[in-house]
Amino acid sequence: MTVSVFLKLVEIQTKLASLFPFIIGVLFSMYYFGEVKWLNTLIFFLGMIVFDMTTTAINNYMDYRKAKNTDYKYETNIVGKAGLSDKTVIRLIFSMLAFAAVVGIYLTVETGWLMLLMGGVCCFIGIFYTFGPVPLSRMPLGEVFSGFTMGLGIFLMTIYVNTFDQYFFFLTLDNWVFKLYGDLTKIIPVFWASLPMVFTIANIMLANNLCDLDEDVSNHRYTLPFYIGRKKGILLFNWLMYGCYVTVLIGVLFKIYHPVMLIVFASLPLIIKNVKTFSKKQVKSETFSISIKNLVIFNVSQIVGLLLSILITAK
Repeated sequence: MTVSVFLKLVEIQTKLASLFPFIIGVLFSMYYFGEVKWLNTLIFFLGMIVFDMTTTAINNYMDYRKAKNTDYKYETNIVGKAGLSDKTVIRLIFSMLAFAAVVGIYLTVETGWLMLLMGGVCCFIGIFYTFGPVPLSRMPLGEVFSGFTMGLGIFLMTIYVNTFDQYFFFLTLDNWVFKLYGDLTKIIPVFWASLPMVFTIANIMLANNLCDLDEDVSNHRYTLPFYIGRKKGILLFNWLMYGCYVTVLIGVLFKIYHPVMLIVFASLPLIIKNVKTFSKKQVKSETFSISIKNLVIFNVSQIVGLLLSILITAK
């Protein structure tokens, strides 16, 4: 397997979806909790990105195995197009899973049992997203699971590995008795701050499913747009994107964010233009990239806002 084929198998270009919750999680830890542990952060990043690549490889492999459309199986899917053997792909998947597992065990030892619980839940969803007799991706749940697993899961775990010793969210296990501690005054702001990532990541999946609606049906893959219809799917795409701005505004009003975070509204005109373009046409080769552009535009503006917040409050 060449490097080029490997990068296509793991769809390296889609890793922005996990990179932004990570970066914003680090910055939010610095701004809201006043703490960052760089070694834990680096180790978590390596495990996270490798596991993300693993789930994508599983996704492509299972789509190849279950494809009913011959053209898709051998002309579109990278496994069939590159002529990869089952053994090669499976060996790669298990190698990456093993690496991610080692990272998870290390971070559990360093930070506590809650890391194992959160990581386990995210890994379960990631693996069974396309694996198994009834994969999540073939149900009207893809947007929910991808949005919350990556948007909330990665964000929360990034904050946790940096702030576990503040005990705002912690799990203890002693003699088979477990106790879960949570400070809602800090957990609620973290959850609220994750929503823009949840929405923008869910919108990538939604845009993909809207563009692939006819092809998915031919492959017996019934996603959310199949059940709610194309028009309502487009309306949901709009609501999720504009909901990001509502989230930030409310966050500023309740002092989760510094007022300088309102700088994200500078990106609104461009987002409005992109959303209108996608609402008119849902074609994979022409307009799917709009969902990724929206994710980049909004979350970069969030990063700028958080950096300014850190600089202002540090004085």
